[in-house]
Amino acid sequence: MPYIRTTVSNKISDSARENLKSKLGQAIALIPGKTEAWLMLAFEDNMKMYFKGECKEDYAYIEVSLFGSTSDAAYDRLTAAISEIINEELGIDRANIYIKYEEADHWGWNGNNF
Repeated sequence: MPYIRTTVSNKISDSARENLKSKLGQAIALIPGKTEAWLMLAFEDNMKMYFKGECKEDYAYIEVSLFGSTSDAAYDRLTAAISEIINEELGIDRANIYIKYEEADHWGWNGNNF
């Protein structure tokens, strides 16, 4: 089960949220064995975000959690795709998009662990 949490400094409109949901659902397939069928998403907008002590531009911080692991090449492809999606839908410059990946050996669901 992958999980993508998107935190941005600007407002996400309802239509942009729907587009993000769909596009991130497609992008997760860049990780072998991952599909939208198991993808959980969370969106936080209008967050005050500071970089280098200043709050002058729009920023995005994306957290991607995966059960298991994948290759560096797959992460590279997903980073490129997520950066494109955020830039396209929210107008945030790619230089202001930060993506953190976490791999989990244990993931609980439905009262059990995978």
